[in-house]
Order: sequence, then structure tokens, then C-alpha cells
Amino acid sequence: MFLKIYYFELDILIPILSFFPPFFQYLVLPNNHNKQVANYYGSLFQASTVCLGVGSAGDIYIPFKDLLPTVNPNDIVFDGWDISSLDLCDAMERAQVLDWQLQEQLRPYMRKFQPRPSIYFPEFIAANQDSRADNVFHGSKKEQLDQIRKDIRDFKTKSGVNKVIVLWTANTERFCDVTRGLNDTAGNLMKTIECGGEISPSSMFAVASILEGCAYINGSPQNTFVPGVIDLAVKHKVFIGGDDFKSGQTKIKSVLVDFLVSAGLKTVSIVSYNHLGNNDGKNLSAPAQFRSKEISKSNVVDDMVQSNPILYKPSEKPDHCVVIKYVPYVGDSKRAMDEYTSEIMMGGTNTIVLHNTCEVCQVGNIWGFAMREEQIFIDW
Repeated sequence: MFLKIYYFELDILIPILSFFPPFFQYLVLPNNHNKQVANYYGSLFQASTVCLGVGSAGDIYIPFKDLLPTVNPNDIVFDGWDISSLDLCDAMERAQVLDWQLQEQLRPYMRKFQPRPSIYFPEFIAANQDSRADNVFHGSKKEQLDQIRKDIRDFKTKSGVNKVIVLWTANTERFCDVTRGLNDTAGNLMKTIECGGEISPSSMFAVASILEGCAYINGSPQNTFVPGVIDLAVKHKVFIGGDDFKSGQTKIKSVLVDFLVSAGLKTVSIVSYNHLGNNDGKNLSAPAQFRSKEISKSNVVDDMVQSNPILYKPSEKPDHCVVIKYVPYVGDSKRAMDEYTSEIMMGGTNTIVLHNTCEVCQVGNIWGFAMREEQIFIDW
């Protein structure tokens, strides 16, 4: 009998500079109930706990962030790209998400953040985004790729950080066709860039990040990681991950369908309706971009269905309808209504009707989410 021993090294590199000014933790926003102070509510690492076991006094919980050494978010340095030339102060005001009193406190600090020019391929996002595209690269795709790589190196040198992670928080793109000889291998993908062939902006940023040895996280639902990007990441041993933030209705759907199927209830119908008025909604009003989001919402259901062959026969899946409407007046307040119908024993049905309102802000390179209210109606 042979005993094989594995050794694991935890890679912990702490950035040197700080994004948040020292007084950030003291920001106060008065409201109707009390004074709201800065916090990290909604953060898995910063605001949740883990049970280590049972002690003499009962269960022992510690903050998730203390389970392993992690980077303090106050020590992260931010920089980034945007096709809009607005600095983060003006972008914050345009987004109309944060309360005005909070904007007043943040304005002097947000003003310092000016986005770098970015890639703009109009065929990949809605035509209604053209008016915002005043801060874009020019030149061939190879030249634009080189510029992104140069920006990453420049940021790392000037900021003095130890490690760079690139996070895609931009608009949802249409799906990119996966074609043999175009983007099916790393070699073909690089040739496509050299020749100016079809590649999405998010894939371009992924390629640049990989070539610079930087982890890349995708926060939008399009197929950024075509086979060629995955092949390139494997060859360079760089981490890539992410398939939509799934932070609002999509996240609730993934949790609720997981619960229903795991409880032995056969979900047979899911109908989801959304309306929102921010720039995300405006971009999703175009059919090709909506299709990317629709696929992302459907995938969370398909995965759970495939996990339970007792409830679902091969190729069987629930009826699933997704509707997204752009309503400018509601601004960043995203309204979502869902109806889940499941079969239970003795020919019965279970129906869950859910309404939630959430706010999703994409201001330059900063992404934030807050669940405002939730109402659940259950009919057994």
C-alpha cells in the first residue's frame, strides 16, 4: 500500500494601495429609520459566518473572512475601462442609484476615477448604446488587444499592486458563433484577432488578461469563454470563471428551483417577468442581447432538471418563459415577478408567486446590488 502526500500552497498577495479613502468607513446616510453607516451587507466573505463545529456552549461560528486569510476589500485598488468618458462621479449621478446625500459625500473621491478608453464593437451590443460610446479605441483588433495589455501593465506598475484581477461588468453582448477555424482553439483565436475576424469585446479582454497572467471573471451572460479562450487559459495556467452575476431574479430562480427539485417537487412551469429602466434594461431591449440573458436564466433551471432523473425523463424540462421590458421611468429599480408551478403527490400542484424589487448599479467599474423588498405568496 502506497501513501501519496499532496502539498498545497495558498497564494495570498495583498495589494499595497487602498481604493477607499480612510474616512469611507465613517460615511453616514440618515434615513427614515436610523443612520445608515457604510457596511458590506450582501458580501459572502464580509457579512456571513461559517459553523466550525460544536463546543461546550453550543455551535461555534466565525466570520467567513476569518476561515482563511483573505484580502481586505478596503485594500483593493480599482481602475478600468469604459466606452463612456464620464468619470465615476458623473456616472454615479447619471445612474441615479445612490441617495443624493450619499452622492454628496462620495463626489470628491469618485471624481478622481476616470475610465480608460475601451473596445467598442457596435455589432455586439444594442444600437441604442451608440450615444455613450465617446471613449473608445481605434485601430486593428490586434492593436486594441495590445493596448489593453499595455493598460494592465501600466496600472500594475503605477499602483504597485502584487496581483491584478480583471472583472467584466459591462453590458450584455449577443452570443458569439463558435466556429471551427475561428475560435475553437487558442491558435485559431489568435489568428482571428490578427486578421480582424469576429471576436467579442469581452473575449478580447479575456485574451489580454490571460496573456498578462491575470485572472479574468465574467459577470455577463454571453458566451465569453469560447473554446479558444478556454484553451488559451489552460495553456497559460490562468484562472478564468463566471457566467453572469445572477444577482437578482436569476439568483432567486437558481435557489428556488434547487429547493423545489431537491424537495422532490416536479417543477413543470416557470414564468418570469421583469421590467427595469436603467442602461442594462435599455441594452437588453435589443433582441440579440435579450437572447443572451434568456439563455442564462434558462441554464440555471436546466442544471437542476438534469440532476434528478426520478422526476424528469431524458430531454424533459419545465415550460420556461422569460420576459424583459424596458421602462425608463422606474430607472434602476428592477421589478421581477415569477410564478413557479410544481406537481406534488396525489395529482396535486404547488404554486409559488414571488415579487421582488432590486437595484443593480453599473457605474464604470463598480458594481453593486441591494435587495429592497421581497413578497412571497404560496398557494398549497
